[in-house]
Amino acid sequence: MSPSPPAALQTFGLCKDFRGFRAVDGVDLTVAEGSVHALVGPNGAGKTTLFNLLTGFLRPTAGRIEVAGSDITGLPPDRVARRGVARSFQITSLFDQLSAREHVELALASGGGLGWRFWRSDRLLGRHRAGALDLLDRVGLAGVEAALAGTLPYGRKRALELAIALALDPRVLLLDEPTAGMGAEDVERTVELVRQVRGGRTVVLVEHNMSVVADLADRVTVLQAGTVLVEGPYAEVRQDPRVVEAYLGSATTGGATDAAR
Repeated sequence: MSPSPPAALQTFGLCKDFRGFRAVDGVDLTVAEGSVHALVGPNGAGKTTLFNLLTGFLRPTAGRIEVAGSDITGLPPDRVARRGVARSFQITSLFDQLSAREHVELALASGGGLGWRFWRSDRLLGRHRAGALDLLDRVGLAGVEAALAGTLPYGRKRALELAIALALDPRVLLLDEPTAGMGAEDVERTVELVRQVRGGRTVVLVEHNMSVVADLADRVTVLQAGTVLVEGPYAEVRQDPRVVEAYLGSATTGGATDAAR
């Protein structure tokens, strides 16, 4: 029997309270290095709150977070990013008046010692032009590098966000609803992109589209009311009676299976 891969990301008893309401309640999570790990659950299950804890946008009320065995609990987002964790957002967060290439150049500069002092020298920022063009090509944006972000269709904005995250060369890539609001063609393109970029890194995604989860995830954690309801391979999780109840209440197992496809 081969040994289990080391953990890229772990949480221990992680909790988050908001004025007496516990949104994340004692979550123990282990994400294996090199895997694609999906977080799923009904609306209000605590998925995005957990993501915000993992990336430093929220401080936990209790518990611990580790990346590759290093404690990152309570660190701000910029320091979490320096530990090798990058994320894309459920809602695109781009600068409308910057080009696709400029977005990626800035991300490359921020991770290469120049930081956000890009305004001091176009020449310094230009050092990253070739790398930016390569990343844009990898996410299917070759030929539109000069387009302003505000003019890009929604699916291409999400692809640009993925290029920005990859520019940080993360150990762990967190994707928050990467296919939300996309048509079928953009969903297929995004699934293929995640397959391409997972090599050499760990991917954690929050995703409502169960077809995407089935296509990509090595392991699935189902959250309900801020706690881990069940965890395992997708084929097992989708048949678990607890998952059936969480998603469809008193509906039949067969109906839940159809809904989870």
